[in-house]
Amino acid sequence: MMKNDLLMKALMGEPIPRFPVWLMRQAGRYMEEYKKLRAREKDFLSLCKNVDLATEISLLPLKLLGVDAVIIFSDILVPLESLGVGLRFEEGEGPKVSWSGEPSRLGNYDPDDNFYVYEVIRKVKESQRDVPVIGFAGAPFTLASYMIEGGGSRDFRKTKVFMWERSYDFTRLMEKLTDTVVRYLSRQIEAGADVVQVFDSWTGYLGREDYQEYVLPFVSQVIESIKDRYDTPVIYFFRGSSSFIDLLRGTRVDALSVDWSVDISAEALRTDKALQGNLDPSVLYAREETVKLKTLELLRSVPRKTKYIFNLGHGLAPDMEFKKVKLLVETVKSFTI
Repeated sequence: MMKNDLLMKALMGEPIPRFPVWLMRQAGRYMEEYKKLRAREKDFLSLCKNVDLATEISLLPLKLLGVDAVIIFSDILVPLESLGVGLRFEEGEGPKVSWSGEPSRLGNYDPDDNFYVYEVIRKVKESQRDVPVIGFAGAPFTLASYMIEGGGSRDFRKTKVFMWERSYDFTRLMEKLTDTVVRYLSRQIEAGADVVQVFDSWTGYLGREDYQEYVLPFVSQVIESIKDRYDTPVIYFFRGSSSFIDLLRGTRVDALSVDWSVDISAEALRTDKALQGNLDPSVLYAREETVKLKTLELLRSVPRKTKYIFNLGHGLAPDMEFKKVKLLVETVKSFTI
């Protein structure tokens, strides 16, 4: 039995003395300890596949920040290799993704290809029993975007054109990725993940109608498939949250992780979902007094009985200062409800 079950209680709406806190990209380059471990592998993908190092990195935020959950160290793109998609990470440039552009030529996903991810989950669980372990996957649309763009993008125009002009192929691609994500998350849950989060990082580039037609049916299927099989809570993170949040209220997702475009206090009155977020990460570039002030402003705005988990509206960045991140976590943990 875990010593700190604040996250699980918050997701279920049970009474808690304070709001739980964890941060997206909480283990990363803003930590000197991470940089030392990263230097022991030739590239980022090799680091993700090194079970011992990935386990140690996963645990850094628990040891150094005292967060209320451990999210495993990996990357949303690693399942793509099993489909026959080329994947490499270049230092300072992000991921490079290559494929034929034809969904019919993709291979079938074999969950065993990502055995190292499940081993990291098991090792993290063995190493600590204090807090829950979060597994994760990229949402079908976000994975498709990386494939179509060949990596990141400033405007995702290739993805949009593919979606509009090759709608049949886009649907086949999304079906393939939906099946992949469900099978990948299932194995993470079976390995011991207490919670899983689905990341839809690029939905903020879409209009409401496109999200409703091309994204929502597939992410809903992921959620439904997991909830049909397991009791494990599912969190869905999506950018451009204020444009689409009402569309998610009818799904079986347990928690909505939102960006800073959403008024948490107002949304808490409209939904029975747990809410996660949504401090603007840019706050961490401000002075320490401002970090504390903005963190407290958000905490004070959340109705006390809300099913709520403190997080950022997006992930931590490499150039952020560790001391400010630690101050943020300490501020949340000292705020009693």
